[in-house]
This record gives sequence, C-alpha cells and structure tokens, in this order.
Amino acid sequence: MTNAQKPAGAAEQQMRARHGKALSLAQAYEAAVALHRQGAARDADRMYRAVLRVAPHHVGALHHLGVLCTQLGRTGEAVRLLEQAIAIEPKSAGPYSDLGIALVASGRSDEAVAQYEIAIALDPGNVEAHNNLGTVLLQRKLPEQAIAHFQQALAARPNAAGVHINLGNAFAALNRFDQAIAHYEAALEISPSSARAHKNLGLALVALNRSDEAIAQYEKAMALKPDDADAYRNIAHLLVKLGRHDTAVAHFQTALAIAPNDAEMEIDLGNALAILGRHTEAIVRYSKALAIRPNFAEAHNNLGNSLAALDRHEDAISHYRTAIASAPQLVEAHNNLGSSLESLERAEEAISCYETALSVHPQDARIHHRLGYMLRMAGKLEDSRVAFEKAVALAPARADFYRGLVESRKFPSGDPLLATMEELARDPSRLPPDWHIELQFALAKVYGDLDQHEKAFGHLIRGNMLKRQQIVYDEAETLGLFRRIAAVFSPDLLRDLRGYGDPSDVPVFIIGMPRSGTTLVEQMLASHPKVFGAGEIMELNKAAAGLGGSEAGGQRFPEGIASVTPMQLRKLAARYLGSLRAKAPSAERITDKALANFYFAGLIHLALPNARIIHLRRDPVDTCLSAFSKLFGSPQPHTYDLGELGRYYRGYDALMAHWRRVLPDGVMLEVQYEELVANFEPQARRIIAHIGLEWADRCLAFHETQRTVRTASATQVRQPIYRDAVGRSRPYAAMLAPLLEALGKEGM
Repeated sequence: MTNAQKPAGAAEQQMRARHGKALSLAQAYEAAVALHRQGAARDADRMYRAVLRVAPHHVGALHHLGVLCTQLGRTGEAVRLLEQAIAIEPKSAGPYSDLGIALVASGRSDEAVAQYEIAIALDPGNVEAHNNLGTVLLQRKLPEQAIAHFQQALAARPNAAGVHINLGNAFAALNRFDQAIAHYEAALEISPSSARAHKNLGLALVALNRSDEAIAQYEKAMALKPDDADAYRNIAHLLVKLGRHDTAVAHFQTALAIAPNDAEMEIDLGNALAILGRHTEAIVRYSKALAIRPNFAEAHNNLGNSLAALDRHEDAISHYRTAIASAPQLVEAHNNLGSSLESLERAEEAISCYETALSVHPQDARIHHRLGYMLRMAGKLEDSRVAFEKAVALAPARADFYRGLVESRKFPSGDPLLATMEELARDPSRLPPDWHIELQFALAKVYGDLDQHEKAFGHLIRGNMLKRQQIVYDEAETLGLFRRIAAVFSPDLLRDLRGYGDPSDVPVFIIGMPRSGTTLVEQMLASHPKVFGAGEIMELNKAAAGLGGSEAGGQRFPEGIASVTPMQLRKLAARYLGSLRAKAPSAERITDKALANFYFAGLIHLALPNARIIHLRRDPVDTCLSAFSKLFGSPQPHTYDLGELGRYYRGYDALMAHWRRVLPDGVMLEVQYEELVANFEPQARRIIAHIGLEWADRCLAFHETQRTVRTASATQVRQPIYRDAVGRSRPYAAMLAPLLEALGKEGM
C-alpha cells in the first residue's frame, strides 16, 4: 500500500499507533468491522472506503459498507454497493439478505422479497433472511406466509427474541391472540428489557379484554423506553375505552411532547377532551391536526362536533362540509351535518343532506333512522315511517332504532317486529345502555297501543330507572330554586323595577310542564299569518344565568335580580329580541315555547313588559304520566322517577300560583288543555285575542301548517285535534301510587 493509498484519519492513526506500523489490507478491513460493531459509524465508513480504494472488489468491504450505508439512511448507495458485492460473489447468502433490507428501506419491498428468497435458497437456515422476509410478508398482509418464515428462523435460532416478537405480531394479525401472547412472553424470557415485547403483549391483552394486565405491560414498556410515543398512545387508547379519560388525556399529551407533529394523535387527544366536555380545548387539538394535515377529513368532522357542542353550528357546518368534500364516504360527517342543520331548524337542508348521504351509503341504517326523525319534524309522516322501517330492516339488531318506528305507527297484535324487540330485550347484557333504554320505551309504546297496560308500565319503569341511573339530578336544589324565585320576585320588586324593559310586543311565551299542550298551542299560533313559531329558544336561560354579574355582587339567579340595573334589563331584552328577529325579521309575533321559561315569568315581565305569556295546564296525573312515558331529547332530569316527577310538579304548581298572584292582569293567560281540545275554536280565539291579533281561520287548520316541530308532540300536531291524551292515566291508576303520593291530595 503506497502513501497515497493508505487510509487516512483518526481511526488509521490510532491503528497505526497501536500496531506501530502501517496496517495490512486484512487488518484495515478487520478494524473497519470492529469500528462498525462499536457504533463508530464515521470512522468505520472511512476505513471501509480506504480498503476499497486499495481493493475495489473486496466483497467484505462492499457488503459491510452497504450495510452501514443502509443504517445511515443512504439507501441508494447501499443498494449499489450490495449489488456490486453480489456480482463478485453470487453464491454468498448474506449480501442478498442485506440487499433486501436496503430495498425495504428504499420503499422497494416487492424487490426485496426476491432477494430474501435467493438468500434462503443459498442458505435455508439463514435466520435473518427468514425473519426479514416474514416481516415484509406481514407488512403486505400475508400473515400465514410470514408465520412459516418466522418459525423456520426460530427453528434455527430458538432464542431470537426479535423473531418471537415478529411471530407474535403475525398471530395477532390473524386474531390468534393466545399464540401471540405466548411468543411475546417467550421474547421477554429471553430479553426481559424489551420494551417492544412489553408493548405488543399489552396490545394482545387488550384484544382479550385483559385490561389490567395490559396496563401493567404498557407501563413497563414506558419505563424501559420513555421516548416511545406509541406506548403512551396505546395506554391512552385503553384508558379511553375504560372511561378513564382524564388519565388518557395526560398520556396523549406526553405522546405529543415526544412526537409533536402527529396529526392522528392530536385527534386522539381532542376526542378524549371532547368526551370530558372540554370542547374549547378539543378545538385547539383538532385545529393543530389540521395545521399538520389541512384536508384531514376526520379532524374537520370532529372539530365540527366540538363546535356544535358549543352551539356554534354555522362554524360546525363549514367543517362538516369540508370533511365531506375531502372524504365523501365519511358517513359520520353527513350525519353530523344533518344534525347541525336540524339544530338551526333548516329542515329541508337537513333532509337533503341525509338524502345525499344515502346516495353514497344507501345501506346505512343510521342515516335512514336520522332521516326518519327529520321527516317527522317536517310533518312528512308517511315518508318518516318508511325511513324508520328501512332503518330497522337494515339493522334489526339496533335496539335503539325501534322507538322511532313505534312512534310513527301502531303495532298490531302479532307483529313479527314485536317478537324481535322482545328477543333483544331478553338479554340486555348484549346491548349498550342507551340502546336498552330506547328499547324499553319502544316496548312500552307498543304494549300501550295494544291496551296491555301492565306490560307497558313495566317497560316504562325499567326504561326510566335505567335512564335515571345515567343522569345527575339534585332534587333539593331544584325544589329550593322554586321557593327562592318566589321569594325574590315579590310584588314590591316587580313594582320597583317596572318600566325599565323594552316595550316590544313581539315575543309570545308559551309555558307549562312538558306534555301539557304547549306544542299544540304553538302550532296553532304559527298557523296565523302574522306569527312565527320559533320553537324552544334558550336565550332567557343563558341570560338569567349571567344576570347580575359584577354589578349585582356576582350573585346567581334569582338573588342577583334584587340588584339588577335598568341597563342590564335593557341589555337582556335587546339580546333576546335580537335572537328572535334573527329567526323572523318581519313577523309581528314570535313564539318561544322553551318550557323552562316558567321559571322566568317575573323576569320576562320586567325585561319585556308588553310580552304576553300563555300558560298551559293539564290534569296533573295525565301530565306526569305522559312525561314519564317519553324519552326526551332535551334534558328533563326530573321526569325519570315517579316520586321526583310528582314533587317537581308540586313545586312548579306552587311557582305558577305565585306568578298568578304577582303578575299584572292581562300578562299571563291560563289555558286548560282539556278545555282546549274539547272546545278548540273558542279557546283558540281567546289565545289569539290575548296576543293582540285579529282572528285568522287558518288557525283551525293548524295540522296543515308546514313547519319543523322538534318536540315529542311532533306527530300529534299533524292531526286535526288529538283528544286521546285526555284521561290517559286512568288505565294506569293502580300503578301510580308513588306519583299520587308525591303529588298529594290524590293527584291534586
């Protein structure tokens, strides 16, 4: 080796110092291999190249420099070097196997398969070639073929921990999790500190619902390799499944600190936050996912969900539409778009949305089911029934789909669908809790229609009991609120604050207990050419919660009212009127039938003294039983226990008696439901006169008025006069003891 040809650099100098003389070619090659094994990649690279400058056809240097280049990410050069080694020595298995690795790293896995197969043909016991070929086959979703190669590798080297892990992965891909676990455990016997084995063992245990054991394995993996984002992601997913969302959030956050540009993990974190109701934080995470992947349909969809949860439906709609444009097959985005359009009472758009979704997913029962509800709200009852029947036909095991159908038609005795429903109800352990609740209410409706009242009531009791277990209801707080409102809104307070509100006579408030006839009255009023029926507007509830604020010492409603200022009352009125006018800018009267407005009758009079209130009353027992029979879409937490329902009614009745005493004459009109349905026209004329309008005959044909009705009475108000509800409780009288006791005086 001449001076010009001698290896240069620190490595050569060290070798020269150690040996006291220039290295031979063999010594230089051995030194390069030693440096390579020690992880001194740069020095090994120089030494291999020094050897090749002297001996360009040195197979060992070509081979091992190719391996080093693969390890350094220089895959193109690696492939060239390994191909040169093979050309010189085509009968050696090692370069073929390592060429396969370089090709995989280059994204050329199909070509790699051929190289591994040549290596195995030359050396049938080549562990690395079998293992690497098995890995490629597994990536290509050919686990059975992969298993054969992993097993051959283990036959040659039983203590290869990495091969045990790969074989476990192949069994897991075939859902053969017990065999997968056996190989992960074998790997850990050989290499107890393998974070990968612990992590994959955790995944297999999750698949077998062995959650506690899985968590222990994930925790070991994280302790052994704290910078493995996947380990944190895996345990977080399991914790979400177990309902431990707070802890899951912490693990997702750790994973993102390790891998900050992972859009899917941002979505995972956003989803966990959304489940916790932390939608503002969830929006931040979904937005970060979109900053990484702007057309990520799932992120747009989930961002829309959190925006919708905050009542930002217009913003939500924009993201749902973007999600659909990016991924037309994403059925959840179609469904969610329809739901937000429903919330904005854009019925025809919502129906069109669901119909478009069905053009993409004609066999999706969920869309048919949602379309059924929307068609019913729009008054298209026959189309609604057809949609519900289609949903049930497509997904007969969806126990939650039957309620929509049974509310759209009566079931005859012997209907085969009733047998299906009973079969589903026979083993509730197979049903998600919400499905079971829906099914119980559906069965109650069917048996009620069949006059099998004891059976119907049994299903009502079970359905309501299950629903009550899901909700938080502070009865003492609620009943105390009734008393506090009456105490605050004294005649003196109403007199002292009179005259500060807005004089508008546009608002008409329809109040009463759920199922007392408020929807019927609104439908009748909305049939008048000068009235717009706005449904349930929640503005007063929101405004009352913030009324008082710093100007009232931060007191909550109703106590803050005692310190309210004229400016606050005017702001409240302006905000409320603005929300009304946004719905119907030119209507002379706009109705609001948010039932909770009976809490605020005194506040309504102070803020809007010329607004008119219509109070619907119905037989207390009929009212309560009707409420008990309904699974409400909006929160009605007092309706799922007969005793609580009866006591709530008494509190409501006492508060309404207070309003009758303290409100000026002419502000609130009382309408008895039974009189309304028995003598509709005289009562309807009385209501129209109360709100200061001339009579219109169209009010008698209220059932023909086309508008969206989003309440539980959507079907009844499409009929001329629905008298079946009068005296509804009589067949159930013997079963209503808890309600009658709570109501007192034999049901008042």
